[in-house]
Amino acid sequence: MSAFATRIARIWYDGVPVPWWLRALVPVYRGLRALHLAPYRLGLRRAARVAAPVVVVGNLTAGGSGKTPLAIALAEKLRLHGFRPGVVSRGYGGSEEGPLLLDDLPDPRRVGDEPCVIRRRAGVEVAVGRDRARAAALLLERGVNVVIADDGLQHVALARDIEICVIDGQRRFGNGLLLPAGPLREPPARLGTIPFRVCNGGAAQAGEVPMRLVGDVAVPVQRTAMTRPLESFAGQRVHAVAAIGNPERFFLALRAHGIEVVPHPFPDHHAFVAGDLAFGDERPVLMTEKDAVKCVAFADARHWCVPVRAELPARFFEAVIERLRALKAP
Repeated sequence: MSAFATRIARIWYDGVPVPWWLRALVPVYRGLRALHLAPYRLGLRRAARVAAPVVVVGNLTAGGSGKTPLAIALAEKLRLHGFRPGVVSRGYGGSEEGPLLLDDLPDPRRVGDEPCVIRRRAGVEVAVGRDRARAAALLLERGVNVVIADDGLQHVALARDIEICVIDGQRRFGNGLLLPAGPLREPPARLGTIPFRVCNGGAAQAGEVPMRLVGDVAVPVQRTAMTRPLESFAGQRVHAVAAIGNPERFFLALRAHGIEVVPHPFPDHHAFVAGDLAFGDERPVLMTEKDAVKCVAFADARHWCVPVRAELPARFFEAVIERLRALKAP
């Protein structure tokens, strides 16, 4: 990560004093957001509604909190209960304006890294586009009857029926300030309007559903070798690569398996090139699945990805499914 990004992270999460110029920009951010919302609040514009229930999975803070693993877990659970879920995403980090329906071999440079992971892991229809209602319409044409909007909590242009907010259980809301002085996209009071609040790691607070991310295997990025248990790297010194919202979560997870980590954090959605993985030795390189999809072209036998799965109480999925069935009832 750049020195500037590191400094911002320390200000947001480590108690470093907020400089005056960042505080001065908060009213600007608040004003721009109010300007964006005004047409909807005044009735001049209406959120687009599609002909299927929409479940939004998002968060209140900038950066990752575990939204994508939860979206995958939700899609898998819905399929088991007879639904035909599909996922709509903006496709951050990709060049595609859309709307575009992903094929079986999507290009992360075009559609973004997270939609590629969802398409591969969940095996459901995925569409990307700046206009998410039009992207969702493509899903419905393929028989989707529940739309999951990945990272869409602040995207008011798409009407939603159920909202799920994922909270980073370790970092929570940082210093509690709005962007750019803090990590918050919206004030914490917004949580009072969200029926499902999921806490990823840490200690879940009252009204929150606990979630944990489990990664216990390593998969070769080029798929040229067998999957191996992550614990087989225990005692080894490895390079760990993470271009996610909270890279330290990935590094800590590896260390919990007894792995000696040389950390290499990159900005979220970083577009990797071969030189980014040239560390001058032959040690194994472990990376997140989100990063691995962007490194296939230049990866070799040293490069492994560690996919994670989201584990939540059965009661969470039961509650979401109950609401969906109530929405679809005549």
